[in-house]
Amino acid sequence: MISILLIGVGLSMDAFAISVTNGMTLKNCNWRHALLMGAYFGGFQFIMPLIGSFIGSTISGYISAYGHYISFFLLAFIGLRMICEAFKDCGGSGLTILSHPRLLVMAVATSIDALAVGVSFAFMEVMLLPSCILIGCITFVMSFAGAMLGTKISCHSRKHAVILGGCVLIGIGIKLLLEGII
Repeated sequence: MISILLIGVGLSMDAFAISVTNGMTLKNCNWRHALLMGAYFGGFQFIMPLIGSFIGSTISGYISAYGHYISFFLLAFIGLRMICEAFKDCGGSGLTILSHPRLLVMAVATSIDALAVGVSFAFMEVMLLPSCILIGCITFVMSFAGAMLGTKISCHSRKHAVILGGCVLIGIGIKLLLEGII
């Protein structure tokens, strides 16, 4: 279980970073927003290894070969969109909106690696359901804490925070892409 704990922490780092960014850029981000982020990110980190395990070796080559491209595209798209919205915002507030479609895309993009971990679970002696529950719970806690931390980070301009947030998402996408290529 210690190795699953470490896997859970590793898998939750991208969700943590995105939650911090969301906490910084959302207007009036509160514990309800943090719970929603935790639920999305934790839920997907729970379900994706289950799906990956059931898929097993059938399409593992496809996931390994293209998962990093999908993650990069989704995160870069959201990041670029945030940056464009910040520059288009005439009021200068630069605030992002926490919508279910946006959370869904971010949760899927950050959990594709959990799908690949699930594929590897199919070939290991792992208690699947408890492992997935642990991974999901760790990600929930990390995402919740990240969102709450983001609300405490002071920034002089919300517009600049949104631009920074978009850059962070693009950076995470690039990191995932490079990890998959190298």
